[in-house]
Amino acid sequence: MSYLLHIDSSSLGTASVSRQVARSFLDGWRGEVVHRDLAASPVPHLSAAGISARATARARYTAEEAEAAATQDALIEEFLGASAYLFTVPMYNLTMPSAFKAWLDQIMVFGRTLEFQAPAPAAGRPAVVVSARGGGYGPGTPKHGLDYVVPVLETLLGRQEMLGLDVTVIVPELTMAPHAPAMADLLPKHEASMAEAHRRARELAAAMNHGAAAA
Repeated sequence: MSYLLHIDSSSLGTASVSRQVARSFLDGWRGEVVHRDLAASPVPHLSAAGISARATARARYTAEEAEAAATQDALIEEFLGASAYLFTVPMYNLTMPSAFKAWLDQIMVFGRTLEFQAPAPAAGRPAVVVSARGGGYGPGTPKHGLDYVVPVLETLLGRQEMLGLDVTVIVPELTMAPHAPAMADLLPKHEASMAEAHRRARELAAAMNHGAAAA
């Protein structure tokens, strides 16, 4: 069995709710884990050299293109070497942390991780996304429709013409309720959301272990 690629992007370290829920998944995972912490060690944002290197023969690289290509090669090899994925991507200002977007921009390359008319190389591999947020963004809430994390990630990670992963999302909500007096009446809903998130994380780890064993 290959490894689980675990990508963290929360800036809060051990205080991160997304990371805490991911820990429930990891506690139940029965295999090798390769961990990349994008908050502690961010990858570079995609540069002009990184873009031009994709369409340039290696023998003709400039020094900048060679450096950018080496970064992309390492990240893509790490991504393609995994059999399953665990991503922690909290909501920051309605969207994903820039560190995670930078990682996506480095690894999403046509002819390598994306294909125009064929399934992507990692298509069908299971991926769990944990995306905590301070408020609530589901149907019936005042902020419904303002979640620009989960829909975007379901598209980039999951659509067949993109990375094609089999994506499951866990959304711990109302994480500001324990800290904001104005949200005190929402604390029971937050606690229920947290309990369900941890339960779902353990359940998914067990299911993915079983799937890997049966493969």
